[in-house]
Amino acid sequence: MAWRTNLACLIKAGGRWRWLPVPEHSFLPPALNNICCQRKSTAPEKIVANVVFDTNGKEPGDALDKLFSLEQQASILHVLNTASNKELEAFRLLRGRKSVNIVEHRKKFGPFQSLESLIDVPLIQYKTAVQVCNSILCPESGRKKTSQEKWLLGKFIKPAVQRERLKAVNSVVSIVFGTRRIAWAHLDRKLTVLDWQQAECWKLTNRTFPSSVYLEVISSVISKIPKADLYILEKSGLSIQNTTLFPILLHFLITEAMLYALLNKTFAEDGQHQVLSMNRNAVGKHFDLMIGDTRTSGRELVKQFLSESVLKKEPRVFFPQDRVVRYRQKILKASQHIEELYDSLLQAVAFYELVLGRGSELKC
Repeated sequence: MAWRTNLACLIKAGGRWRWLPVPEHSFLPPALNNICCQRKSTAPEKIVANVVFDTNGKEPGDALDKLFSLEQQASILHVLNTASNKELEAFRLLRGRKSVNIVEHRKKFGPFQSLESLIDVPLIQYKTAVQVCNSILCPESGRKKTSQEKWLLGKFIKPAVQRERLKAVNSVVSIVFGTRRIAWAHLDRKLTVLDWQQAECWKLTNRTFPSSVYLEVISSVISKIPKADLYILEKSGLSIQNTTLFPILLHFLITEAMLYALLNKTFAEDGQHQVLSMNRNAVGKHFDLMIGDTRTSGRELVKQFLSESVLKKEPRVFFPQDRVVRYRQKILKASQHIEELYDSLLQAVAFYELVLGRGSELKC
């Protein structure tokens, strides 16, 4: 009687899934037999490792090569022998140490001559090697990438707005407020800085302010802020459970509510949000400014952007040449770090790079 091993025919025994050989003419009930033997018809079809083991329980030496045609083997070997460490990390299963091991193995032993030699690389076993080869032949589709981008936007930018609308935005004003000042940065989609300022508003530690004062101060600031398609507010990561910070949290919530109300001028008519909030720590992760759960200063990164605007032909951020010196002097001469000013610029850059898919990848 002919026997075969089918991926769908698994038996859970002793807490682990184990292979169950199924005869070609199975004695299983027809319904169960159909489930075990049914094959999905998807295109392109990925190779599945139906492995035949020898008496020692090991795969035969050429098992991996037999799964792929000569043309497929050539394509996979070309990637393995020419891709850099960073390029190999584009494949999900090769992120981290595995991509480094492949490059080191290639340098030590020369180019891979067969797919089977991939198993000699540390941390890569037979099953992983099959999945790696499949991922090289059938990389993740653009649809999956789009879904991931949409998920990231929904996670870090609130309220939810259609991605198509965000991508069509010509300019944004990024607004960051603290206990003493409100800062804003006006950037267009080419990451050109159109305006970048701050206004001293209050000293929260000295006194408390009634709602009428908030209205007067914030209205005065808004009169100086240029018009844009969207206004992006920084969403503080302060926790309401920390009672010692409650006065500061209350100040942030009042300021945020005032800005939402005063900048969303047409919301009552068209229901379209012109004001969005962006998670502060998400921007920190985007620029690798996080140490644990704490975000560090963006001062040095902003200084780098200013320098690159002068020295590089295609800088990450474009500053008008007649303002570079003034901006740089403002940063260097500041008696204390003007974090709101730095953060307003970084938030605008992070917003565009996330929406348009440029620059560093925003991490979860």
